[in-house]
Amino acid sequence: MPSLYLVSSPAAAAAAAELAAGARASPHGRRGFLLRSPHHHSRRVSLSTSSAAEGRSAGRAMAAAEAGASAAPEAKLNGVKQALISLSDKTDLANLGNGLQRLGFSIISTGGTASSLEAAGVNVTKVEEITHFPEMLDGRVKTLHPSIHGGILARRDQEHHLKALNEHGIGTFDVVVVNLYPFYDKVTSGAVSFEDGIENIDIGGPTLIRAAAKNHKDVLVVVDHKDYPALLEYLQGKQDDQHFRRKLAWKAFQHVAAYDSAVSEWLWKQSNEGDTFPPSFTVPLSLKSTLRYGENPHQKAAFYADKSLSLVNAGGIATAIQHHGKEMSYNNYLDADAAWNCVSEFESPTCVVVKHTNPCGVASRQDILEAYRLAVKADPVSAFGGIVAFNTTIDEDLAREIREFRSPTDGQTRMFYEIVVAPGYTEKGLEVLKGKSKTLRILEAKRSGKGMLSLRQVSGGWLTQESDDLTPQDITFTKMSDRAPEDGELSDAKFAWLCVKHVKSNAIVIAKNNCMLGMGSGQPNRRESLRIAFGKAGEEAKGAALASDAFFPFAWNDAVEEACQKGIAVIAEPGGSIRDQDAVDCCNKYGVSLLFTGVRHFRH
Repeated sequence: MPSLYLVSSPAAAAAAAELAAGARASPHGRRGFLLRSPHHHSRRVSLSTSSAAEGRSAGRAMAAAEAGASAAPEAKLNGVKQALISLSDKTDLANLGNGLQRLGFSIISTGGTASSLEAAGVNVTKVEEITHFPEMLDGRVKTLHPSIHGGILARRDQEHHLKALNEHGIGTFDVVVVNLYPFYDKVTSGAVSFEDGIENIDIGGPTLIRAAAKNHKDVLVVVDHKDYPALLEYLQGKQDDQHFRRKLAWKAFQHVAAYDSAVSEWLWKQSNEGDTFPPSFTVPLSLKSTLRYGENPHQKAAFYADKSLSLVNAGGIATAIQHHGKEMSYNNYLDADAAWNCVSEFESPTCVVVKHTNPCGVASRQDILEAYRLAVKADPVSAFGGIVAFNTTIDEDLAREIREFRSPTDGQTRMFYEIVVAPGYTEKGLEVLKGKSKTLRILEAKRSGKGMLSLRQVSGGWLTQESDDLTPQDITFTKMSDRAPEDGELSDAKFAWLCVKHVKSNAIVIAKNNCMLGMGSGQPNRRESLRIAFGKAGEEAKGAALASDAFFPFAWNDAVEEACQKGIAVIAEPGGSIRDQDAVDCCNKYGVSLLFTGVRHFRH
């Protein structure tokens, strides 16, 4: 069985020579010696052990290898600046390479990046010429070598670091430009096998980035092509700006962290056995915009897009296109999200009007213009300055109606809105709608997805839960009273139930003919919410449906009896109170149909 020795210093070479000399005493075959000179020029020397002459020949071969290697010049050791470039995304690579070359940099590169640089007229030294080791294992191993990482990690203010580099003939790197295999794009592009996903996990790239970022005092690390101009400008200057270096290092570590979070999320989904909540996880957030302020002018704020794999193609306000109007504010995002999530639940053409995240008007009609008018009519005072959302394309007729519609309160005041959001616009519809106001924010959004995890911050931690995706089609409306609802009443109850799901607790919605008539929200007791809803619905509440997001704790001389006395035809509530029978008895007394859903829709 042959043996292999690594020889990387004069002392080791001498020891190897002794081993070679002694080896001739062995009765067995050959031993292989891999000699690595201080200047990378490794030589593999096979030594026969059959004679002393062959041993002396091997010693002379080793000595010659060491001597020859010592004479080989090293670029950085002779003062030449070196940049290492290894890119998956080669955007603006030619400009970068030529810019660095003009600044006197020697370019070291790998595989396809080297080929692209050469095609752009840049002189390139390939990594294997530095490591004296070929790319191997289908590209898994290219830069994982001391000749590369030693030159990146060595501290220039530490004499023993530089001495070690000199002993091993390793040159330093001043610039490292790397981005990673497109793992995120690969695993979100469609059906990807587990093996293919694994092969798209970058190993060498993150290692290079982390090494350069750690040693950012001496090495500039760039992971974003948008930073190439700033890098070249910085290199042209004569002052050393450590703040610039630290910013690039932060960006590098953040780049790798986001990459690793995608890998971790993907592997969790591949390996868990139905567990919804992993023991730990990272949410990769990317700054989309700095906002004017938060909920109030004295609070600073920003908006981040969630880059989790689970949210790819999930739709929603975060990925909406803004066609017109002022920049979005913190409260605009909250209100637009509430309006869009509500209207996205309806299958029929629907309009939803939201104020302070509560739907104050909802209507479904085949004629979307009528739906819009009815939604505003539900609470025109609240609708003024609110958000209007549609689940249908806005054409010229609808745009003109939105632009010109007068408030039902006086028939004269033109309605004002902060935001209009829809899944699409015709060219003429968008043109007309832009004419309503210079400040009107016009958003185009994709329908919000289902099956997501929602996160909510509390002091010192986060709450997470599955999204509330249940609709009336997913639950059973069980008749509890003597009187069964008529078909139209049952339809009204389901409509009210879908609306109340999006109203802040304690929540009450009164609806009829697929139109919200009134709602009460956010009150500490359910009876107050009920009275607010009836105050908005007025006389139209007679014969309508009433939905409550949670059970009624009391019936007699309380909310249930009050609703019955005001002429409600059907009540839909979850049930579950110890006094449920009181609610049943009360509805039977007044001839009201009572439906239990078995599902609560709290919203805090």
